[in-house]
Amino acid sequence: MAIARPFRALMVAAVVLWCFFIYQILKPTPSLHGPGDRYLNFERDPNLDPTGEPEGTLVRASDRYAPDAVDTDRINATLLALVRNEEVDDMVSSMIDLERTWNNKFNYPWTFFNDKPFTEEFKKKTSAATNAKCNYELIPAEHWDTPSWIDQAIFDESAAILEKKGVQYAKMMSYHQMCRWNSGLFYKHPALEHTRYYWRVEPKVHFFCDVDYDVFRYMYDNNKTYGFTINLYDDPKTLPSLWPETVKFLAENPNALHENSAMKWVTDDIKRPEHNKKAQGYSTCHFWSNFEVADMEFWRSKTYEDYFNHLDRAGGFFYERWGDAPVHSIALGLFEDSSKIHWFRDIGYQHIPFFNCPNSPKCKGCVTGRLTDGEAWLHREDCRPNWFKYAGMG
Repeated sequence: MAIARPFRALMVAAVVLWCFFIYQILKPTPSLHGPGDRYLNFERDPNLDPTGEPEGTLVRASDRYAPDAVDTDRINATLLALVRNEEVDDMVSSMIDLERTWNNKFNYPWTFFNDKPFTEEFKKKTSAATNAKCNYELIPAEHWDTPSWIDQAIFDESAAILEKKGVQYAKMMSYHQMCRWNSGLFYKHPALEHTRYYWRVEPKVHFFCDVDYDVFRYMYDNNKTYGFTINLYDDPKTLPSLWPETVKFLAENPNALHENSAMKWVTDDIKRPEHNKKAQGYSTCHFWSNFEVADMEFWRSKTYEDYFNHLDRAGGFFYERWGDAPVHSIALGLFEDSSKIHWFRDIGYQHIPFFNCPNSPKCKGCVTGRLTDGEAWLHREDCRPNWFKYAGMG
């Protein structure tokens, strides 16, 4: 007996639905598709919530912040940039953004560092971008040159191995020198001898939000040591022995660990267990140090000096590719009170390919809550959830 057409259609639909159901159960875990998938890291990205100024004491602009003010409210702080002469236009672009959103109100000086003398073109263009004082400093050779205990043959061999593993800049000696200088030498420059706070600014970055309080005074008045905007996972291939060397240091200096440290953030093995394994116990979470506002008293402390010297003698700035971001971050996570580390969620910032873009009427030019405009898989690199989990939002 023939089956009625409507019934046949119903049977076909049922089979199709059953096959779709089985596929949904058995299909592989999907990769990230687009910006919406950033919520794999969050129940809700906190940058989507309305953002105001931080709690605590805030000091506003006044005539006492005029460039030529004698009795000034500025404290001993500077905007700091390590930059090459050929990067002048990108540096000016960054300056224009930060002057427009913040420094035109407070006129903190700029201090530029280079391992080569600055050209007159560089000085002319950068000084024209601000009403504040500009200082142009040459890095001493003993701070920049490869230290005597680094073996060139071992460096060449190690760099070749790193390059085969896909590590960027592995053979670029100047990159290794830069990471070492940013980690433990910049604050020893004579030009910074009487300077306590700095805000690091790099060429080709962007600032999106008007900031109407003195950021340096916020750090000082509220007893903050370090401020960040972006918090990421690092590439474990660049630093396989950094954590083992840190463990050695802790074994020799057990009192260095702060009682309110962020040790769990430094060593988390839940979110990205493969990173922890490859980095031999380090989560690879780090503050992205192309933006950092910090109190150099921390770097100048005996604990940090001893830690940096231990790492420096171990050779990993050259034989591996230890960056200043993980070195700074591990030190802060272990040796400092985590409550003194502040997320500047209200400062809109971009360093390609990542953003910090808060939900604020003071921000223009970035998409609220967007972490990256790069490939969708980059959303997995966000380590803010772990910081908020273990240390709070600052």
